[in-house]
Amino acid sequence: MTNQQNIRNFCIIAHIDHGKSTLADRMLEITKTVEARKMKEQLLDTMDLERERGITIKLQPVRMKYSSSGKDYTLNLIDTPGHVDFSYEVSRSLAAVEGAVLLVDATKGVQAQTVANLYQAVGQDLEIIPVVNKIDLPNADIQKTKKEIVHLLGSDPDEIIEASGKTGQGVPEILERIVKKVQSPKGAPEKPLRALIFDSKYDSYKGVLAFVKIIDGSVKAEDKLKTLGTRQISTVIEVGYFVPNFLKQANLATGEIGYVATGFKTVEDCRVGDTITLTTAQGEVDPLPGYKVVKPMVYASLYPTEGDAYNFMRDSLGKLKLNDAAFTFEPESNQALGRGFRCGFLGLLHLEIIQERLKREFGLEPVITTPSVVYQVTQNNGEKNEIFSALEMPDPSTIERIEEPFVKLDLISPAKYLGQIMELMNSTRAQYKNTEYLDAERIILTFEAPLTDVIIDLHDKLKSATSGFASMNYELSNYRASDLVKLDILVAGEKIDAFSRIIPRERAFAEGKATVEKLKNAIPRQNFQVALQAAIGGKIIARETIKAFRKDVTAKLYGGDVTRKRKLLEKQKKGKKKLTNISRVEIPGSAFLAVLRK
Repeated sequence: MTNQQNIRNFCIIAHIDHGKSTLADRMLEITKTVEARKMKEQLLDTMDLERERGITIKLQPVRMKYSSSGKDYTLNLIDTPGHVDFSYEVSRSLAAVEGAVLLVDATKGVQAQTVANLYQAVGQDLEIIPVVNKIDLPNADIQKTKKEIVHLLGSDPDEIIEASGKTGQGVPEILERIVKKVQSPKGAPEKPLRALIFDSKYDSYKGVLAFVKIIDGSVKAEDKLKTLGTRQISTVIEVGYFVPNFLKQANLATGEIGYVATGFKTVEDCRVGDTITLTTAQGEVDPLPGYKVVKPMVYASLYPTEGDAYNFMRDSLGKLKLNDAAFTFEPESNQALGRGFRCGFLGLLHLEIIQERLKREFGLEPVITTPSVVYQVTQNNGEKNEIFSALEMPDPSTIERIEEPFVKLDLISPAKYLGQIMELMNSTRAQYKNTEYLDAERIILTFEAPLTDVIIDLHDKLKSATSGFASMNYELSNYRASDLVKLDILVAGEKIDAFSRIIPRERAFAEGKATVEKLKNAIPRQNFQVALQAAIGGKIIARETIKAFRKDVTAKLYGGDVTRKRKLLEKQKKGKKKLTNISRVEIPGSAFLAVLRK
């Protein structure tokens, strides 16, 4: 049995691509957790997608044995994601550990996500171990990076460890610092079981595998467990550690990190952030504090390209949800695209990953609509509703106000790009708040901006404006009243619901004009003239016309009186007018994609 005093639980936090997974590889090598012949790069990144992109998507725990000064220690590492979309995964890791290795790339310096994750770690009162990584690279600026860390942490520059995850330099010093500085987990073995679920994975044989940190008590196979949040009861099938594969054990004791095979058939019964206890516990067991349920920030609709693939796609999304607590989906239908699903995501990268996994794991390539956010509409009678799409918008005359989500947006960039960034932000509805200098050459700009403006394409525009040097991080702050309107598109006088969307009033004309211009090129010509109109309520704000095909009805005439020619042309004119009134325009799928995709 592991001595609780010799356990050290820690995680690695950093911006995307700062070397977390590579550093974890070296730790596994030094502690001989994984045999040399089984070692490979980014060992803890288990998905092909993670390896290809060089990013961590799913957090991954691992247990290591380490000896120092004649004592044996158990180190539990959680390798966390670094992208802005997965900040909630990072918060789950922080709740399960007592220390954090703050990793900063010596070639790039402090980035936006580094700052966000650091503030979370400080808020959890964790022991922070600052490390400058990638010191072996020729363009590494170690002293400048140390100054930026000192500016953030206020620590002594001599305490900052210089390391290289690639060569292994400095990694033994990091392990020694973890053993000496990070506290052993607090907790009472004699108390009833309380275990924090910080992640979960679905197994078709054992049900939901809950990744847990044992706060108090212990758990073993055959114990009757219950979840305090969802009030579900089940029997433990097995417990064990991560090495990094699952290794079955007799029990999990106070302070340890491991997995519990719960036997639950759906992740909804065993939610991330919930507390597990035993049904045999005497008295009331308090749930663990400070945990919030993750909420999607971005919504987009997914439609199967083949109508008969609907049921298969529903099953595929259900399987993805089993392993992804933040992903949500529900059925919806669209007159143009048929039956599909409205899905909730943490952000655009999360959406991209779900799309890629659908393609790789299930062979599905769905049609994806433009991402949108959740609006709050207050009506004149005081009723308040959440609106997920323009189709749910009530009559404008009954609306008192519409509120949209705003975020606190931090941008970190070299100071020389300040002008370009301010010009870019002026083209959005962002409000400037503050500028802070990390050093003479790097700045942190803070804005408050509508979430809609951030999620669509701000990241790409920011990278273009700063030659790829800037980074961004955002967190939801509140909902604010905005002047928003519902933009409708009419084709041949008929309103097409699939094209309706909620936009700021000041952008209505530009958006409407751009949409009808796209449709003019995307809808095939008919035998009659087709009017394309953008409207707000009953007011038309933009129009384009698709000209009709002209059949030469006078081709068969050879001479004769001009009145014969006029008679045929008048007959054609009447026929076209009649067609305009009775014919419906068939809108091809490519036209919907042209408008719905940004």
